[in-house]
Amino acid sequence: MRTNSFISAFSKVASGTFLSRILGLIREQVFAHLFGASMAADAFFAAYRIPNLLRDLFAEGALSSAFVPVFKDELNKGGKEQAFKLAQVTFSVLGLVVTGVCVVGALLSPYIVKLIAPGFSDIAGKSELTAQLTALMFPFLLLVALAALIMSILNSLDKFGIPALAPAMFNIGVISAAVIICPYMENPIFGIAIGVLLGGLGQMAVQIPSLWKAGFRFTFKPDFRNAGLKRIGRLMTPMVGGLAAGRVNIFVNTLLASFMAAGSVSYLTYAYRIMHLPLGIIAVGLGTVALPKASAQAAENNIDGLRETFYRAIHLCFFLTFPVITFFIVAGDIIVALLFEHGKFTALDTYNTYRALVWFSIGLVGFAGVRVTAPIYYALKDAVRPMKYSIISIFVNLAANLLVFVPSLNFAGLALATAIGGIVNFGLLLFNLPRVLSEIRLLRVAMMFFRSCMGSVISGLLVFLLLRTEWIMALGDGLWGRIEKIGFLGLIAVASYLLVSYALNNIPKFRESRGSVETEPGEDSDV
Repeated sequence: MRTNSFISAFSKVASGTFLSRILGLIREQVFAHLFGASMAADAFFAAYRIPNLLRDLFAEGALSSAFVPVFKDELNKGGKEQAFKLAQVTFSVLGLVVTGVCVVGALLSPYIVKLIAPGFSDIAGKSELTAQLTALMFPFLLLVALAALIMSILNSLDKFGIPALAPAMFNIGVISAAVIICPYMENPIFGIAIGVLLGGLGQMAVQIPSLWKAGFRFTFKPDFRNAGLKRIGRLMTPMVGGLAAGRVNIFVNTLLASFMAAGSVSYLTYAYRIMHLPLGIIAVGLGTVALPKASAQAAENNIDGLRETFYRAIHLCFFLTFPVITFFIVAGDIIVALLFEHGKFTALDTYNTYRALVWFSIGLVGFAGVRVTAPIYYALKDAVRPMKYSIISIFVNLAANLLVFVPSLNFAGLALATAIGGIVNFGLLLFNLPRVLSEIRLLRVAMMFFRSCMGSVISGLLVFLLLRTEWIMALGDGLWGRIEKIGFLGLIAVASYLLVSYALNNIPKFRESRGSVETEPGEDSDV
């Protein structure tokens, strides 16, 4: 592995994901300006969520996590020719299966909406609109599933740049539809649904030249008895169980929010979008790079390299995640107002979205930690433990929702319960990791956690005090005032966090030699 390969790959993925998330925020700004937290917005978000429930199964979730270790193994044993034969079979079978799912899903969309958002029936036309949007957007599942498989192949071949940029095409498709198509639609929300399909098509198409350049040629080979496909299926089965359990969270949240005041689904969605910007850059970036690398090291039985890959990934995860959590909690209301408080999005919408953002933010370290830790299990062909831990976290989330937080916090309680579920899932994955990789020392991980947490708390406290100074308050609540506040406070937060992290010896090391991570000064790698 060449010098700085992990950091170089992560930088490419993070940069591409950053662009995609920025475009995603622009997309949400355009959407908020056009639809606010209206009935149409609730209907779209619920409808889009339905094919997305299956996206984690057929796209970036179970299929990709199961495909990459097997593809890497085939690549290691038989080279590109053997690995590409597996990819051809997987493409063919995936296309057939997902096409069938899309057809059935579109036909059954009225019944699915009644199941997932029964409260919409109390408002005339809301369920019907949601069902129509669901049927229209179901083919997006096929497009994004094929795009994710192409991304997995390219990542396994150590090609990260174009795949990282591909999701940006989705946002470009939706934004373009909002500007070009929506004005000519009788009901503009259908223009956004068309944009979803265009975005999915772009996400797939932009990667095809890179796949062709890598030497892959598609041949329709739906061989359900293929040995490699069976291995993917065996590894994927428990992942499906874990992801299905995870989707229960979304199902329950949508169901409960559908009975709450109008706008509740939208508040949760806008807050999640903001939280997902750093989550995508940090967690998705690290997870995307870690899985192929860990899978290759596991195939080569390079246990030392696998251990150091995890240490490097989890350290970067903590180091980058904690300051974001504190900044969202302390200054999240300004961020929400800057991004969304335009057009039909009111000050009350800002306040309610901020409430949800605060509670979602608490779980950010859990959501990110799962993306970093689970790939180690998958690389070692163990998908059963992650499934069990995911199911346990679901029961925790359900209990927190129904018994504690929803009665006291309303829709914001859904965000807090989701955050707690994510933390529980990560905690179980982390504390049981030595069972599959005995060389992992949790004390070393705990020190990384503690140092990052301390640095972010000190930085957050400084931002909290600055927010209450007359100079900051005098900037006002206009567009430029908010930009100046976020810019200044962001610079102070970053500078103070880096200084404290340097003092605590918590700056991640970026030099890599022979596939291992440099040990921190004064730290034994076996601690």
